[in-house]
Amino acid sequence: MSTENTAALPLKNDPRTVRGWAFFDWANSAYALVITVAIFPGYFLNVTDDRVRVLGYEMTDSTLYAWSISLAYLVIALLSPLLSGIADYGGKKKAFLRFFTLLGSLACISLLFFKGMPTLWVGVVGFILATIGFAGGIVFYNAFLPIIATEDQYDKVSAKGFSYGYFGSVILLVVNLVVILNYKWFGFSDGLRAVPTAFVMVGLWWIGFAQIPLNRLPEDKVKPAGVNLLTKGYDEIRKVWRTVRGDRNTLAFLTAFFFYNAGVNAVLFLASVFAEKVLHFSTTGLILLVLILQIVAIGGAWLSTRLSERKGNKFSLMIQLVIWTGICWIGYFVTSGLEFYFLAAGVGLVMGGIQALSRSTYAKLLPENTPDTASYFSFYDVMDKVSTVVGTFVFGFVEQMVRSSGIFPLRQDSDAMRYSVLALAVFFVVSLGVLAIVRIRRMTVRH
Repeated sequence: MSTENTAALPLKNDPRTVRGWAFFDWANSAYALVITVAIFPGYFLNVTDDRVRVLGYEMTDSTLYAWSISLAYLVIALLSPLLSGIADYGGKKKAFLRFFTLLGSLACISLLFFKGMPTLWVGVVGFILATIGFAGGIVFYNAFLPIIATEDQYDKVSAKGFSYGYFGSVILLVVNLVVILNYKWFGFSDGLRAVPTAFVMVGLWWIGFAQIPLNRLPEDKVKPAGVNLLTKGYDEIRKVWRTVRGDRNTLAFLTAFFFYNAGVNAVLFLASVFAEKVLHFSTTGLILLVLILQIVAIGGAWLSTRLSERKGNKFSLMIQLVIWTGICWIGYFVTSGLEFYFLAAGVGLVMGGIQALSRSTYAKLLPENTPDTASYFSFYDVMDKVSTVVGTFVFGFVEQMVRSSGIFPLRQDSDAMRYSVLALAVFFVVSLGVLAIVRIRRMTVRH
């Protein structure tokens, strides 16, 4: 067999390659957990004024944070279809994976220089660029799943990636917690000044462990030269859209995914903001909260896999969506830290499961023997990113609207965020209705 054919047909289900692929989740999930969920939201709200003015528009600092996420995901949603089409046709999946890893990790380290209102632009721009790096890398990471695993292993391999991510990020978060709680050991005057060390540690962890998948994942097949890759990128996305548009079943799944993913990502990105603003959690309290969420999520990912093996992906997803709806409803009424800890455990139970199953279910719905997986996963990723834009924007918009309208009863200004949480339940209810008509035609093969 020629070298070209060997590169085009890598050995699937190879344990070393699968573990290497999963280590990318280990590497970049530290950013998702430590920066976007556990530490940076509370730090951002602590060092900024309650109300800020950006480009002449006054908003709360929590709305600015939510909309910064929206802007980052909007940028990557616009870029990822083009980049994925070019990456797939030009044989550059690994090159783009490496580029976004470098961008994200360096931008994360730059947050070290964000100290408060005088350097607000550093915090906002650095956070946006780091989030673009994180989100952009996932496009190409996901595209390797059908290349390294056979269809009957999608659920297990996908869950392995998420589990690696949860486990690795928890290890680093515990290290950050030790530094912040024992700030005097490291020469800091208070815990808040110790927080930026986490930004550096995450950036180094991210770029360091990413070298494992970058070395182990199969090389892309080199495509013929002489093609306008810019045009080809658009052509690939059009081709995927024509295929998806003609398959009502896949289109229905992606529609359901769009709605529930908007709610899921808004909860994951902004739960810490809610805890700090409404329930007055400390940085230490936020870290403990996220540790509970992550530890439960490890079991949740595997539990959802077992449920899907017995009852199918659709049944498992719908059960989780019912739980997500309940979480948003209960979140509106929660008043104490203890109640919120229990609620976080509930989020953890369904967080890992719904993410892992969504990715593997979509992989099962792809046309069989699909060679250009990056373009198909780019389409999936666009749905992911645009829905995240919608979810986080709606969260911030509802808070702003409730605060300024004077119509809604508020015991304190921060209670406006409760209505944002309640609004997210609508996304899950809609997705339940759409998912009910979806058929997962190719089910997991049990051995």
